[in-house]
Amino acid sequence: MADATLQKMLELLGPETTPEVRGAAALVLGEVSVRDGRLEQALCPLLDDQDAGVRLRAMKSIGKLRIDKALPRLLERVSAGGEEAETAAHAVAQLGARGIRALQELMPQTAPGLRRRIASALADTDTAGAETAALDALLDNDPGVVDASARSLISKIPSFSKQHRKALVERVLELLETRKPHALPSASEAALVRLLSGLEDSRGETAFWARIDASRPVEIRASALQALGVLPCPSQREKIQRLLDCAAEADFRLAAPALMILKNILVADRSLSDWLPLLEAPNPATRRFAIEKIGDRDKANVAAALVQQMDQPDRGLRELAISHLAKLEHGREALIRALREASNPDQAWALARVQAPFVRDYSAAQMTGLFKQACNYLESGDRRADALLFLLREADHRRLRDQLEERALAYRKKKDYSKALVYLRLLTRDPACGEAIRFEQAAGSLKVSPKDLALDARNTDPSLHQFAGLLHRHETEPIKLVSKAKWLEAEDLFFLGFHFVEKTGSEKQFGMEVLRVLMKRSPRSKQAKDAKSKLRSQGLEQKAKK
Repeated sequence: MADATLQKMLELLGPETTPEVRGAAALVLGEVSVRDGRLEQALCPLLDDQDAGVRLRAMKSIGKLRIDKALPRLLERVSAGGEEAETAAHAVAQLGARGIRALQELMPQTAPGLRRRIASALADTDTAGAETAALDALLDNDPGVVDASARSLISKIPSFSKQHRKALVERVLELLETRKPHALPSASEAALVRLLSGLEDSRGETAFWARIDASRPVEIRASALQALGVLPCPSQREKIQRLLDCAAEADFRLAAPALMILKNILVADRSLSDWLPLLEAPNPATRRFAIEKIGDRDKANVAAALVQQMDQPDRGLRELAISHLAKLEHGREALIRALREASNPDQAWALARVQAPFVRDYSAAQMTGLFKQACNYLESGDRRADALLFLLREADHRRLRDQLEERALAYRKKKDYSKALVYLRLLTRDPACGEAIRFEQAAGSLKVSPKDLALDARNTDPSLHQFAGLLHRHETEPIKLVSKAKWLEAEDLFFLGFHFVEKTGSEKQFGMEVLRVLMKRSPRSKQAKDAKSKLRSQGLEQKAKK
């Protein structure tokens, strides 16, 4: 800048000009790269200018021109805090060794917020001394100071030369490696790891892997994992296992960066068991990642781990696990096994519902196993039977009905009427149930009835109510069904006829016919004699003879 031009610019700094003009002139003069006493005399008074904008521009120019005379006044501005403190600190840091030393001496005497601004200013200054001071600030006990210094240093890395980066890497590694483990504050060690990662030097990889084990504080491990995330994926099983351990952590600051690295690693069958613990991780996101990664492997241990996701409150996670299980042979087997081993009805229902959409694809052997388990539950009065029967009905309701009928008739033929009734009651819940099955239920109930002839007892007897229902709605005359049921014995027929013969209309007629069947089938029995007496008492003796 010519002397005349410089003089004109200096004149613009006078109090008679507007703050905008003074500020602009101060900013321009900061770009003058010559030492001139007139600049010191003109710029230093602007530190006390009434306009804040002028003061800030004057500080920036004083720093760039390294006007040592302004140091005491700038330090006052730093100590005062406020909006101008950071700009003043940057200006002081640019004054060289004297200014840097002054800031370092000032830091312990200031409030935490101001200390962070000073640390940021030191790290942001392009001098060797300032950088050394910034590295020292990384070892401060105040995490805020450490973070401010680290951020500023990392932001400057793109402007560093290759040699500068190499030297800084060596310095950072020295700070990390020459100290005893855990001697550094956690915030400091984490910041050094971030800085080393930003320098992108291969020598840092060993330091990163050494800092992801569980013995380290979370913030250090998280920084190391983030640093490893920009490096090539590891292929050694030991390193992959360490990443899997981090991914299974409850703290997502560790799990997230570990998962990002694991995302690009291929899973070999021989190492599948190493990945299974991810399906037990506390974070649903980790479990979801594991399902996407290994959920398509048709292995028994994978299927068993997927079934465990049914207990998760996360609906999306449950549905994802189900979608994978449905595609796997071992998956379907695992779901069936879990249903058969469900600990309570609610769990059984949950497992049955998730299988309903694809139960039709189950094999005959699998369906047979489900039916047997349902029968066991039914016969023991276990409510888990309802869930299994629901699933069987979804698969093939006609087949289930036929199986239940076969089971009921088989028990009736073995004269195990109580078990037969378990199935018959289930069948007759269906409004479309046939007349033959309803008769089987009525006759089975008659077999297990105490056959108490007292009127009150008869009025509450289930078998008699069921026969009454058959009498009022039937296609085949109930007496024909009774006549064919050779397994109904004399005492059964007498109880049935005794009750209905006291009624009127069609019910009375049915009672009389039942007693006639009894007398024909067992003419010498005591019940036959009692049947004749009952007919006589009802005035039906002549009709019976006919």
